[in-house]
Amino acid sequence: MRAELRSARAACAALAVLLAAGCAAMPADGPPERVELPQGSGAENLQVRVFPVPPHKGEDPRDLLAGFLAASNADEAKDYETALKYLTANAGKRWNPQAGVTVLAATLHRDKTVVATDTTSITVTGNKVAELDEDHSYRTVSDEAYQQQFTFVKETEGPDKGEWRIDRLPDGLIVDQTNFRNSYRAVHRYFYASSDPSADGATPSVMVPDPIYLRRRTDPLTAAAKALAAGPSQWLSPAVYSAFEGVRIQGAVTVNDSRAAAVRVDVADFGGRQSACKQMATQLFHTLADQQGKAQLDRVDLSGAKGGCSVTASEAADSAPGQLAGSAGAAQYYQVDTGQLLLLQGDGPGRAVSGPLGQSGQSGQPKIGEVAVRRDGTGAAAIGADGRSLYVTGFGEAEKLGDPVITSRSTQAGQGLASPSWDGRQNLWLVDRDPAAPQVYLVRGRKSVAAQVDGLAGRTVQDVRVSSDGARIALVLKDGSGRRSLQIGLVVHEGTSGSPRARITGLRPVAPLLTDVASVSWADTDQLLVLGKEQGKLQLLNYVGTDGSQSSDSPLQGGESMTTVSSAESRTGESVPPVLAYSSDHRIFRLQGNQWREVALQGHPAASFGYPG
Repeated sequence: MRAELRSARAACAALAVLLAAGCAAMPADGPPERVELPQGSGAENLQVRVFPVPPHKGEDPRDLLAGFLAASNADEAKDYETALKYLTANAGKRWNPQAGVTVLAATLHRDKTVVATDTTSITVTGNKVAELDEDHSYRTVSDEAYQQQFTFVKETEGPDKGEWRIDRLPDGLIVDQTNFRNSYRAVHRYFYASSDPSADGATPSVMVPDPIYLRRRTDPLTAAAKALAAGPSQWLSPAVYSAFEGVRIQGAVTVNDSRAAAVRVDVADFGGRQSACKQMATQLFHTLADQQGKAQLDRVDLSGAKGGCSVTASEAADSAPGQLAGSAGAAQYYQVDTGQLLLLQGDGPGRAVSGPLGQSGQSGQPKIGEVAVRRDGTGAAAIGADGRSLYVTGFGEAEKLGDPVITSRSTQAGQGLASPSWDGRQNLWLVDRDPAAPQVYLVRGRKSVAAQVDGLAGRTVQDVRVSSDGARIALVLKDGSGRRSLQIGLVVHEGTSGSPRARITGLRPVAPLLTDVASVSWADTDQLLVLGKEQGKLQLLNYVGTDGSQSSDSPLQGGESMTTVSSAESRTGESVPPVLAYSSDHRIFRLQGNQWREVALQGHPAASFGYPG
């Protein structure tokens, strides 16, 4: 749902669209009139300004409902001023439009029941596919049945005497998928990853994106700034903190010709709070740049009643989201069947890394299976080919493999240790798939900690992939029927450096329609690349947002032979590293444009591949 929608033809001065009802503004003469629009494929490409139209005299309840739904989702600067005209005075006082948004699969159905000549109810039904909560956070719903009743009465006094008005209705807004795409835009507010009390020394300060959906054309900059000041989503809050605690935005956010944003907050005096001011301004910079585009914003000027501060783009870059992915995170590594690890060099052959993992068949060295390179490219974690032992080593010439850091008790193939994954703070995560004692581990240096995972409900963790900021982690879970689903959780660090503790909490589904997830990789700070299939369908690649919203309408071309995919969080300017795929016949492919091209390898066949992380 993040894909930008193409503009409709400019011939229409304005077009209101909602649930097959809309309005045409600026007629030659006479009042505005609603027009019916088809819900065909062409409607999905609409991105048009929506103007609300007040109720007409003599409208019946069915038309009144269509008009109200259109007006409540229109681009109106004032808070639902037109939509409230469809309600009785008492209903207008009770109705809470900020309670959230229900997204239905298609045009809703209306079943009318006449109770009396002056009272009518209409039941609205449909299939719910998503919802926004009151904090604007998105949640995917697996085609859940929706049913709500609207009650209409005839006014008995006042200027609308004899006219139908809505007297009872559900809180929140209702919209279908097509018009949700037209009216809402996915943006991100940014918060600081919480510090780790168990780490030695200060932990790097870096931003974590909190995806939300806001109205496209109702002062989006001010709306984004206010949403930031309101604090993180309930889901993300255990893993982040905000400098805006108790601080609100005042007035509108503006951007001048010098590409500087001016923001005012209700702080009495910033004189002795310059550090907090800078932190707020940095959060604002990344949040507003997400709306404007990073190249369109050079500075944020933040002011209170007295004093203020400024943050430039270069200053904000120090804590930018993805900063801990590291420049080395875009390097491509692969492993041959002897266990030797090589670094790819363009389109040419790879070169062996320094240290024990770059040596092949060394006497006395265990055969190596899965490998994960650190995000700074200075070393790696390696699991023995039998899945029983974890080794951590560097890429220096004098490095040794050493003794195992963790040893699994499992002796069966396909069980034991798997899925090593590094965050940008040099914490390593991995899974022990031993059926007798399944476990997720955090490894720091040569010390391992068994992490608590909340909400498994009888499922076991098969794979983990941690984000570079270390605050979020993707998990592939297997239930008793063998279904492999994808969940995302939060990482909470506790304890001390001498006695660290780690917990994964807040598990929520990311791609609920997928019945078999084969592989997952972080593709950016806010999205995952998932290889999987829906029931009865072929295996495909999908970009999925961390909130569960699909980042692209069309999945990438995949294949049944693909077993693993890898993508990178690291970015060099606007350069996005290509997606890599590994096939069951031991070949590596690189996605270039829309075409998969095989990576030419010399000598031994490939055994694995990947980006750092």
